[in-house]
Amino acid sequence: MTAVAVNARVTGRVQGVAFRTWARAEALRHGLSGWIRNEPDGSVRALLMGPAAGVADMVRGMGHGPGAAAVKDVLTERTVPDPEVSGFTIVR
Repeated sequence: MTAVAVNARVTGRVQGVAFRTWARAEALRHGLSGWIRNEPDGSVRALLMGPAAGVADMVRGMGHGPGAAAVKDVLTERTVPDPEVSGFTIVR
């Protein structure tokens, strides 16, 4: 199993709607590691690492988010997996 890593930026109504909590649960369900945080511009940024299929499923899911979210766009960029990161954390 080859691990991949993606930086994701999610725009729209994604802050104040439990997006980070939802994303953490989804990432753990997909066996991913990384982190997610709110950005000052109102977007959410995440590092997603794990099996390619799990990362792809997570990115697709982020296009919808939890029920109260209104996602406008999910922009992704491949990156190098960070061996120092374990688990999936919400960065405050």
